[in-house]
Amino acid sequence: MDIKQTPPPIFHVNPRLVDIREVPSEGEEEEEGEEHAPPKMASALADAIEKRMKKHNNRLWPPQPPTQQRSFGRQMSLETGLNRESKGKGIERMALPRSGRSFGGFDSTIGEGKKGDFSIFRTKSGLSKQNSIMASRKDDKNEMESQRTYERSEGMDECVNKSVPVGRYFAALRGPELDQVKDSEDILLPKDEKWPFLLRFPIGCFGICLGLSSQAVLWRALATSPATEFLHVSLFINLAIWLLAMAALFAVSTTYILKCIFYFEAVKREYFHPVRVNFFFAPWVVCMFLVIGAPPGWASEPLHPALWFVFMGPYFLLELKIYGQWLSGGKRRLCKVANPSTHLSVVGNFVGAILAAKCGWLEAAKFLWSVGFAHYLVVFVTLYQRLPTSEALPKELHPVYSMFIAAPSAASIAWQTIYRDFDGLSRTCFFIALFLYISLVVRINFFTGFRFSVAWWSYTFSMTTASVATIKYAEHVPTVVSKGLALALSFMSSTMVSLLFVSTLLHAFVWKTLFPNDLAIAITKRRLIKDRRPFKKAYDLKRWTKQALTKHNKDFDAQNEQLETPYTNVSTSQKSS
Repeated sequence: MDIKQTPPPIFHVNPRLVDIREVPSEGEEEEEGEEHAPPKMASALADAIEKRMKKHNNRLWPPQPPTQQRSFGRQMSLETGLNRESKGKGIERMALPRSGRSFGGFDSTIGEGKKGDFSIFRTKSGLSKQNSIMASRKDDKNEMESQRTYERSEGMDECVNKSVPVGRYFAALRGPELDQVKDSEDILLPKDEKWPFLLRFPIGCFGICLGLSSQAVLWRALATSPATEFLHVSLFINLAIWLLAMAALFAVSTTYILKCIFYFEAVKREYFHPVRVNFFFAPWVVCMFLVIGAPPGWASEPLHPALWFVFMGPYFLLELKIYGQWLSGGKRRLCKVANPSTHLSVVGNFVGAILAAKCGWLEAAKFLWSVGFAHYLVVFVTLYQRLPTSEALPKELHPVYSMFIAAPSAASIAWQTIYRDFDGLSRTCFFIALFLYISLVVRINFFTGFRFSVAWWSYTFSMTTASVATIKYAEHVPTVVSKGLALALSFMSSTMVSLLFVSTLLHAFVWKTLFPNDLAIAITKRRLIKDRRPFKKAYDLKRWTKQALTKHNKDFDAQNEQLETPYTNVSTSQKSS
């Protein structure tokens, strides 16, 4: 029997071409059918089985219209994606994209931006975008590419620029400061690559200035208070710390202003962060601390009211925005975003009241004290009851809990400064702060085992404020116990600041780990589950097809047995006869 000679497939000659489907000729099909022709009895049996199978198949899959036969071979190039016979017809060679997640339109990176592109957090300028588009439209080919790139960047910018919901921060981050990304989450920037310095510089660095400026207030009180005159503290210490705090404020403010200029999108993400938004109050509190703690020879009381306007004005405007969100409800109401760092947004009212009293504006001081005390009670009750924010608070203690001491201590000092007397209300606030301080000191072993963070500096000012309040109490109750307590608390706060200062220098210049990658600002707007199977629909379709074929084979075997039973009985009767 002659077999039709066919030329070897072209993919044997050119390895870059693959034969997608080989279509045998009609003659080959007929010859194969003649070679495998069954006997007459088997032919009848096969016809009967085929009829039943056709009926069964028509129920499962309706007949499809016949496909139009093409006259050319279905041989494609894996490199170019073009048909073999389309070469030389004016069709350009184009390299297909090789993205592992782009098959069938399942590319999950659309809308989140290209991973590892730090420019997604840069400050966006509409004029620069228009200029870049006009410059890229020189010819038709470049116009198409620039349009696609622009649309992709626009979608990416919309995703990054939109505010991340507050619940997303609690769901994607962990830790008392919400600065660590959970293992099940993905971020927009690479974790194993060192980010630009400005992106790694957090708003929490103002805590350094907060700790140093409050120490300047403490050492001025130690040098000028009658209750501690037996120590003979020199004002030179107050001057040195005050100058150091001024230098730190200048360095941190300059760096963060540069971050606002070049990476404003990252600053916006810090503003929407439920913990870091409270640190936007810190620069103005630091400035007021520096005015209050200035050396006595540099500033004479009463102070000029312009100082109070300059530093308390921005704080009050930001306060209206934040407190309005707490009051009006919504996704950022207080019961959802409250955390120990929220005290930073309350303490400034008492510090502003102290500054207003030193400027001679007692009514403004009373107003700020009332606003601060009302909101302190609400924040304290919300955190003490551990309402819906209990998931954000850690089970173990952390230095962040020292923030509970700051507000009542500052309220006590402010009331004494306004009314020139450490009366009942001032002592009540002081005793509340003292009880909270003691409850944290007796559990000091729970404060160990945590990773060092720059934000720890902001927790030292609460200890310093409690020390200043104790000195004021010792002035009005001059006993050995009160003076000893003032000395002990002052020593503890100064020791803590000294340890943090040395640790900061070691992490900055020796270990160079002071500013790790700020993962908290790079979380995605929506959760990307890593464990989910890709192409779930395709997988389900494959599984369904496999189950259908298995069931179909079982039905076919049962029908085959029913058809073979009469034939077997006939052959058995013939043998017996």
